[in-house]
Amino acid sequence: MTTTSTLDRTREDGPGTTRRPQAVVTGIGVAAPNGFGARAWWDAVLRGENGIGPLTRFDARGYPARLAGEVPGFVPEDHVRSRLMAQTDQVTRLSLAVAQEALDDAGVDPAELPAYAAGVVTASSAGGFEFGQRELQALWSQGGQYVSAYQSFAWFYAVNTGQISILHGLRGASGVLVTEQAGGLDAVAQARRQLRKGSSLVITGGVDSALCPWGWVAHVAEGRMSPGEDPDRAFLPFSEDASGYVPGEGGALMVLEDAEAARARGARAYGSVTGYAATFDPSPHPDGRRLGAAAELALADAGVRPDQVDVVFADAAGERQADRAEARAICELFGERAVPVTAPKSMTGRLSAGGSSLDLAAALFSLRDQVIPPTTGTDRPARDCPVDLVTATPRTGVELRTALVLARGRGGFNAAAVVSA
Repeated sequence: MTTTSTLDRTREDGPGTTRRPQAVVTGIGVAAPNGFGARAWWDAVLRGENGIGPLTRFDARGYPARLAGEVPGFVPEDHVRSRLMAQTDQVTRLSLAVAQEALDDAGVDPAELPAYAAGVVTASSAGGFEFGQRELQALWSQGGQYVSAYQSFAWFYAVNTGQISILHGLRGASGVLVTEQAGGLDAVAQARRQLRKGSSLVITGGVDSALCPWGWVAHVAEGRMSPGEDPDRAFLPFSEDASGYVPGEGGALMVLEDAEAARARGARAYGSVTGYAATFDPSPHPDGRRLGAAAELALADAGVRPDQVDVVFADAAGERQADRAEARAICELFGERAVPVTAPKSMTGRLSAGGSSLDLAAALFSLRDQVIPPTTGTDRPARDCPVDLVTATPRTGVELRTALVLARGRGGFNAAAVVSA
């Protein structure tokens, strides 16, 4: 069989049409509860290493849920310039560190890029939530004169995009998507659109963190968190014993480039983003049909048949009804147990806007290494979730060329993306 590298393929859109730029990922940066840095995280994923544990960021003993996925080994001062420390909180500091890793991995020096050729498109669910809580506490307890002037932007959803673009001088088309867990895929799709409009490079993806009392109350109020106290059994996607999700922090940012521009500078690519679609579900209890529609549309956008998909990275809510709905969507598209399904977020918890971009990174590493990471905690899927769930250990000996990544965000947002080697 003759194979062709990602950078050597072009998309044919028919006679007389203009070539649409192919979006390839040339750099990846990661901060996750089971590893800070892409290499450390991926090695931990393949070992099945769980990053969920007792919440340490604040005293959570008075709350009904006390487990979280916290990024280990992150010392902000080692990654963030001192002048930025006063105007940022955990989420923005993580984002700056992850963006730098992605740029370094891609071998890109932003100073050498043409003006307005590169931009930043990120996803966020809460912005600088921890910063906002601290300044509101100062307002209520001490008065307005004690509120930092940086509060005017440090809390905002677009703060990560803004700080990354300012630091690296990326003055091209930029933006932010606010669609919770679906956001990481939505941001990458928007970045792909910017490449088609003429940008040569976009830093994209999502990183989230709201592990503070204010953010925790928002999770608790929704009533979907797992009350479990055993870190290895609290978050069990597709299991009969699933009792809710565990929140976490982190995510992934990527350097997305036009394939021709990447080839011209001698870059290597992890893979290409070949398909994407989004749908909206207004029902408070979605049945999975609109998620399935997003998956079907994403495959059509990529020009891929269901039987050409080699692995599905599931949204994996860890709630019985939501898991049944996703399993239904997968089975209606592919058939029961017809395609391997995995949920490496079982080792990190749900990372809000950072979750689906981390899954996208996992999909790209899977294609590179020809291995499917496991879903931990869950021993076997429930009978009403008849999917071929990869559990316990990585699955090897498979040929992986195409992966489908699914995501659902609070409020009815569905997204699906296709990546190919």
